[in-house]
Amino acid sequence: MTESSPVRTTKPRQVRPRAEGWTQRVDAEGKPLLQFAAPKKGMPPVHLADLTPAQRVEKAVELGLPGFRAKQLEKHYFQHYTSDPAKMTDLPASGRDDLVAGLLPHLLTEVRRLQTDSGDTIKFLWKLHDGALVESVLMRYPGRITLCVSSQAGCGMNCPFCATGQAGLTRNMSAAEIIEQVVRANAAIRAGELGPAEHPDERVTNIVFMGMGEPLANYNRVIQAVRTMVDKEHGLGMSARGVTVSTVGLVPAIDKLAGEGIPVTFALSLHAPDDHLRDEMIPINSRWKVDEALDAAYRYFEKTGRRVSIEYALIKDMNDHAWRADLLATKLNERGHGWVHVNPIPLNPTPGSVWTASEKPVQREFVRRLNEAGIPTTLRDTRGKEIDGACGQLVATEEDREVASAVPVD
Repeated sequence: MTESSPVRTTKPRQVRPRAEGWTQRVDAEGKPLLQFAAPKKGMPPVHLADLTPAQRVEKAVELGLPGFRAKQLEKHYFQHYTSDPAKMTDLPASGRDDLVAGLLPHLLTEVRRLQTDSGDTIKFLWKLHDGALVESVLMRYPGRITLCVSSQAGCGMNCPFCATGQAGLTRNMSAAEIIEQVVRANAAIRAGELGPAEHPDERVTNIVFMGMGEPLANYNRVIQAVRTMVDKEHGLGMSARGVTVSTVGLVPAIDKLAGEGIPVTFALSLHAPDDHLRDEMIPINSRWKVDEALDAAYRYFEKTGRRVSIEYALIKDMNDHAWRADLLATKLNERGHGWVHVNPIPLNPTPGSVWTASEKPVQREFVRRLNEAGIPTTLRDTRGKEIDGACGQLVATEEDREVASAVPVD
């Protein structure tokens, strides 16, 4: 009887995360530095979108006008998308300029925009009052228009594969600076700059807090902005279900968000189901591990009834192994069924990095395994990649800074 030949197995290649083309900031112990507190810098002037409706009335009275003028100003800003006093002819000429200057101070100066050849995606580069630079991305899809907004100038989470994280945290954005991105995007849509409108009242229908910054590290201002987005009487009147707030895993803030009573979509940027890899990929994992983040995500579902999204950047030979898809499915199913949807997205390359997106057969296998395990999974569109406007690509480059230095703040 002949002995059978041993079966040869090929061990999956494992690439370890490391910063490429830049130096990752570390603390005194050599661990990736996390910035939770924003640097102390001057915030922009107080704007109508920073105030409650009652405070807006008080401000109008303070400026010597009847309180009801604040409601008229809200309509111009949130429905007509303008801060130009010359267009507010229903306001008395006397005191109009002072009212507008007092409640609608200038916040964002457009430095430049890039648009895809198809015309359905625009990336805006904005200069804030103090010279800080942020970006937002406007995308048209059939039946909806999505705006990816920034919540911080830079980011303090220090994830090595994200261009924004390479820049560090400059400062938090105000609630009004966040809202102004939406208002300016709506003005561009109304002017026909995103191509032919599907209907006359077309505007942004979906907001994703996936631009620059970690939204839950700027919690109070982000929540204030969200409340203004969904306020039908004194704000933009959007559907809360069309607003997605993402995080890399700030567990206490996830629980706080669940208690706000706003049924926004919650997205957890996971990127690895095992602590061994996620510790290296996502520095916040040193504070709250994979299971803690998933537990918080499940509590969000229990509290709100809103299905959670899991974001997962597929990186070749790093986190795209079939066994990791199986582990992710197991961890999600252990917590229940019908509570989650997984959005894998092929990594978008950043300057100076050798990390690349997973190969298409690997992407398909990763998705197949999750779907077969009963986890609804959809491979995400890499919209805006050609203009460096896709997920993980938003960063103010040296070229951007040079262009911005020649653009005066309005």
